[in-house]
Amino acid sequence: MLVRIVKLTFKPENISSFERIFENSKKQIVAFDGCSHLELYQDLNKSNVFFTYSIWANQSSLENYRNSTFFQQVWGETKKLFSEKPEAWSVAKLQSSNEF
Repeated sequence: MLVRIVKLTFKPENISSFERIFENSKKQIVAFDGCSHLELYQDLNKSNVFFTYSIWANQSSLENYRNSTFFQQVWGETKKLFSEKPEAWSVAKLQSSNEF
């Protein structure tokens, strides 16, 4: 299992455009082979900062998604809205409070 966390910082005037893109894309993302979970977070202090949290079966699944025509289209629309370069991390979950 691979957890992917992406920090996205938008120009404030582009927040609603991003939210629309996410709303229109989320079902296709989670339906992509290897994706089992997707969440969107918004920073409490900086409303133009968002995080996506997704769970993938493995690195190959994530790479297949990132190389897909669908991703290229959605990312092409999204990256026009940024005010800062996005940051991304691929991490392994070691523990969860549900496992204590």
